[in-house]
Amino acid sequence: MILSDLLDLPVHDATERLGYCVDARLVLDAPVVGPLAGARLHGLVVSPRTGTSFMGYERSGLTAPWPLAQWLRHRHRGTFFLMWEDVLRVTTDRIVVVTDATRYDPSPTD
Repeated sequence: MILSDLLDLPVHDATERLGYCVDARLVLDAPVVGPLAGARLHGLVVSPRTGTSFMGYERSGLTAPWPLAQWLRHRHRGTFFLMWEDVLRVTTDRIVVVTDATRYDPSPTD
């Protein structure tokens, strides 16, 4: 599987559609391969309204151009982050997660 296979897929739990996968978070803590550490998938960013990308505007410091930033924040209100461990399965038409998965703030943190 490649990352683009996950983007825009609807995300469901056992009872409802939660939204669409709009982004993924990777961490560089896998064993070093060549000059770089290997990456692993940490989790998915899910938007309840749209499958389009945030274009980086979910990061708290990005505010310009102002109209675009405001429009994207409004469009993606309610967006959340799900840990990869909460994903039960991925098929060609959906991502299924556990029903009681914790929904985290999607803003990247250090």
